[in-house]
Amino acid sequence: MAVETTRWGILYCPKTGITNKRKRWERLQRVLDAKGVQYDMVQSETSDSVARLVTMLIQNGYKTIVIVGGDSALNDAVNCLMKEEKRVRDEIVLGVVPNGVMNDFARFWEFDEDDDEKCVDSLVKHRVRKIDLGCIRYQNQKGERCHRYFLNCVNVGMTADIMNLRRQTRRMFGSRTLSFFSSLVVMLFHRMDYKMRLRINSDVIDRKVMTVCVGNGPGYGQTPSAVPYNGQLDVSVVYNPQVVQLIEGLWLLVTGRFLNHHSVHPFRTREVVVEEARKAMVGIDGRLMKTPVGEYRIQVEQEVINFLIPE
Repeated sequence: MAVETTRWGILYCPKTGITNKRKRWERLQRVLDAKGVQYDMVQSETSDSVARLVTMLIQNGYKTIVIVGGDSALNDAVNCLMKEEKRVRDEIVLGVVPNGVMNDFARFWEFDEDDDEKCVDSLVKHRVRKIDLGCIRYQNQKGERCHRYFLNCVNVGMTADIMNLRRQTRRMFGSRTLSFFSSLVVMLFHRMDYKMRLRINSDVIDRKVMTVCVGNGPGYGQTPSAVPYNGQLDVSVVYNPQVVQLIEGLWLLVTGRFLNHHSVHPFRTREVVVEEARKAMVGIDGRLMKTPVGEYRIQVEQEVINFLIPE
């Protein structure tokens, strides 16, 4: 039996390492019930189960799917949606209540993890906007042509490693500040550059590069001017600074002035071609992927997902 078109399908993704995983849901549930929201909830047990559960919600006819989770869970959700035919995608609206280790995309829309009432009020108003997705197209170790969509950003190089480290330390310490400083300590002993060859618009970058961020969204502060609705990707290419400059750059990142650092070279484009990036890890929306084989492309697809945004 098809569900009512107004009923939400909610996927609750508990944070890893939280002992009382129901407490966060019970807090949100009280708000949903008080607002008279009709919904059905399913809970993911592992990150691998997110895609399966989102697919189940789609197949069961839910037209509003709300992810209670972070950037990686949202990434899994949009990749499930993009497997569907356009006519199916156009009938589904995706929403988010931030509950992840990293909630950068939700934060861009000013959704606050500590204010469930405001989040639910915004979702109930059902203001829908078509948003862009980035897409990385690559070849895997088996020689297969693959692709993966992203909402926020793709990181190539040192930041991909650091984002993964920060995710792990955040789980350990439960604090953004502690995770930042512990990542900083490790970074000081980390490899600082990678041989890369990039094509961005008419520019060819062929040199050692510390990190590249390709942002459809704010890119964890590295592409602060990027917006997921202009059909463009923002790109920050960071050359290898000295340690003192690196610390200065981190401070500018934290204070939202990353593009002011002289080692940061910004671009705006519809496509980035990575012709070479030796041994540079790749992160997609904060999650590491296996290093692609050979050349790969990062592109933007305009207005492909319906997303619930605040007024």
